[in-house]
Amino acid sequence: MDLVLSYIQQGFSAVFAFVLLLGLLIFVHELGHFAVAKWSGVRVEVFSLGFGKKLFSFKRGDTTYCVSLIPLGGYVKMFGDEAGAEIPESEKKYSFTHKPVAQRIAVVLAGPLMNFFFAILIFTVVAFLGEEVRSPVVGDLSPKSKVYAEGLRSGDKVVRVNDRPIISWDEFQEELNKNVDQKLAVNVQRVGIEQAVNVELKPESKPNPNLLSLDASIGDIEGLTYLSKAPVLGVRSQFPAAKAGLKTGDRILSVNGVELKHFRELDNLLLPHQNREITLEIERSAQPESKKPEKLKLQVNFHTFSSMSMLGIEGSELYLYKVMPSSPAERGGLRVGDRVVKVGDATPVVWEDVLQAVKSYTGKDFLRITVDREGSEKTFVVVPEMTSQMNLQGGEEKRFTIGIVPWIQLSAPELTQLQIHGPLDGIKHGLQRTWDVTVMTVVSFLRLIQNKISPKNIGGVISIGQAAHETLKIGLKHFLTMMAAISVNLFILNLLPIPVLDGGHLLFYVIEALRGAPLNMRKMEIAQQIGLFVLMSLMVYALFNDVSRILGFW
Repeated sequence: MDLVLSYIQQGFSAVFAFVLLLGLLIFVHELGHFAVAKWSGVRVEVFSLGFGKKLFSFKRGDTTYCVSLIPLGGYVKMFGDEAGAEIPESEKKYSFTHKPVAQRIAVVLAGPLMNFFFAILIFTVVAFLGEEVRSPVVGDLSPKSKVYAEGLRSGDKVVRVNDRPIISWDEFQEELNKNVDQKLAVNVQRVGIEQAVNVELKPESKPNPNLLSLDASIGDIEGLTYLSKAPVLGVRSQFPAAKAGLKTGDRILSVNGVELKHFRELDNLLLPHQNREITLEIERSAQPESKKPEKLKLQVNFHTFSSMSMLGIEGSELYLYKVMPSSPAERGGLRVGDRVVKVGDATPVVWEDVLQAVKSYTGKDFLRITVDREGSEKTFVVVPEMTSQMNLQGGEEKRFTIGIVPWIQLSAPELTQLQIHGPLDGIKHGLQRTWDVTVMTVVSFLRLIQNKISPKNIGGVISIGQAAHETLKIGLKHFLTMMAAISVNLFILNLLPIPVLDGGHLLFYVIEALRGAPLNMRKMEIAQQIGLFVLMSLMVYALFNDVSRILGFW
């Protein structure tokens, strides 16, 4: 019964977040049409939030204001906007159809523009509430990487670049982009060192992995990243850590009360406690129904140890977190918890090595995979299958896979609050954020047309509802940020030249203004029918994608 009530409560919460989000954005959009129509002298007969049966309404002046049953849109009904309607001469001054074409363009354009201006307002409000951005903290660096050789270390916080104060990782990236093949004087704060450390970096140009950016290339240094692995353990069988009760997949939350954020910090926290009782607070992923982390005491039973490896503790990324049902890996005999030792002739060090070895399969014969299972090595024969996979950029790529998922978790990024200095600075930031999201949205449409982004990324009302629910649970700032992003999407979507959308009407009116006469009524009706078919097809496809994601088809 409690489970049923929990689902009902979550359902109501999701519906509330969805209606709040969409209702407010629709209200703002229709308010734009309404306000400019009134300003232009058009009689507005109905202002409705939603479609279908009216739930409640009231009339003030010439306008009936109502909330309708289906909260997936809204409309403003203007006097004289029906095609072919006969309007008495005395009433034509109130008729939308009989207004000059410039005023009709203004009325139609006002709706999308209101969504754009509303996004600026929301982003400005979020800035004043304290927008959190990624701090310029360097992630896990390989000692063999170029950026390590140039002097950066994991955990370094970039403070200044060429005397410019750096607040966020994006600002650091901007400096790298602007100074390709030039030397940069970088000041960093290093863990355990009070004074700032000076480092000289020289970024190089590389293709931009972000498909939603207009920039073809970015500045980068080989090995540089802001990503850090979470303190999730790989535990070797028969070693002290395993005997003490630790398991692969355990996430260490604290060591003797000291919070642990990254795996790289674990060695330094354990070493000072040699030959002492160590209290580890862990979160065990093998027990997802347990919301509280399990507390476990680990007693080290030998006098000294020089590293975690002597305890049988290592990173978890070569351990299998999941073996997909009916996959080549499952058919070949691989199991959850296996540690990958060898793939073909390759001995992987990081998970990317495993992926590359499987990708390199030629389609002939089979692939031998050696794993460590409970302390003994076993070799299995696996035949990879060609599958379509979604990459991190949202595109689809066909490659060989075997159906395994690694035990990798990334640490939550370190965040810092954006500093806003006065109202003008806040508005400037809101305008910049809105412009950035607008560019990203337009580019995403372009990438869809170019087939660089999979159409499977198109989401509908279910995706919007889920996002609204999840962001509202996280906090008001996240919910408002998502609302602003969707408002920008509505701005762009409504300007598409598809009849029945505002962009379609704008196209008709622009053609009318250029040729000096309206289009043939029959042609506009056909165009409206085609536009309605296209729009309904997109909605059905988006709904299909939503359902497919929920059911796990992709």
